Amino acid sequence: MPEIIPIGGGKGGAGKSFIAANLGALIAKKGHQVVLVDLDLGASNLHTFLGIKNTSGGLNLFMTKQVQQLAQVVVPTHHANLSFVNSVNCSMQIANLYHAQKVKLINALKGLSFDYIILDLGAGTHFNTLDFFLTSNKSILVCTPEPTAIENAFRFIKAVYLRKLKQIIHLNAFHKVIKKAVLDEGHDELGSADIIDLVLKYDPDHEMLLRESISHFHFKFILNQFRKHMGTGLGEKIEIVCNRHFYSKFHFLGYVQFDDRVFESVLRKSLFTLSYPDSSASASLEQIATQLTGHRTTAVNLTEAS
Repeated sequence: MPEIIPIGGGKGGAGKSFIAANLGALIAKKGHQVVLVDLDLGASNLHTFLGIKNTSGGLNLFMTKQVQQLAQVVVPTHHANLSFVNSVNCSMQIANLYHAQKVKLINALKGLSFDYIILDLGAGTHFNTLDFFLTSNKSILVCTPEPTAIENAFRFIKAVYLRKLKQIIHLNAFHKVIKKAVLDEGHDELGSADIIDLVLKYDPDHEMLLRESISHFHFKFILNQFRKHMGTGLGEKIEIVCNRHFYSKFHFLGYVQFDDRVFESVLRKSLFTLSYPDSSASASLEQIATQLTGHRTTAVNLTEAS
């Protein structure tokens, strides 16, 4: 079975596509078969990071039933073991997928024959974005270290967490009062704590099921564009706070240092980690790629990487 790694975040400009493209290339360089899928529907730009000029075909052919299998729109890149699915030619309305379309796409993604499937998601908390983020328990949240970005990331986490709770309740035999309260579109103001309180009140026998089900989902996160003057330890502090307030497990993967040459690599349409393999940011991404492929290391130490 392939490992699906959705990469998302609540704020545009955090560097999700940069992280997705470079992690995909680094994992492929280790000998794994990797496919990058641009699911920033309506605002795709992952092809630019990969230096791909020919964006004909792509996801639109599958979504409009011009081809029957998603594998038919997978194309090779210039990098060994790394393939790509673009969404450049999809209509602007694709960002608002119907439920059946979304289920079809998620099932097709799970059926691709690759070792790793990396999903580059759009910004925000639209329910389709949240559901793509929830296709795997190995999802990664990308955030920059500014206070406003961190606040936005927490809102994204809360939205994903709430969506996951609703999925669990929808798929299991919870008390009808809970089902009505949680799944009724008129009760969108309910938060995670409210849902758990409802379970404790009306269906305490299912409390353990809820806790165990939500605990299987693991949040991973990366702090991108990190500068040394911001101080080390921020990622670890966020991890501690999240693990204290949620039933799910949170794991800080590491910092990716700010580097002016990232912009230059984008302009040249070349992968940063291949152009500047000896940079601190590339060293950080290499360690993160190693963690994701099963060889666990500690989060990047800024004093060593600088």
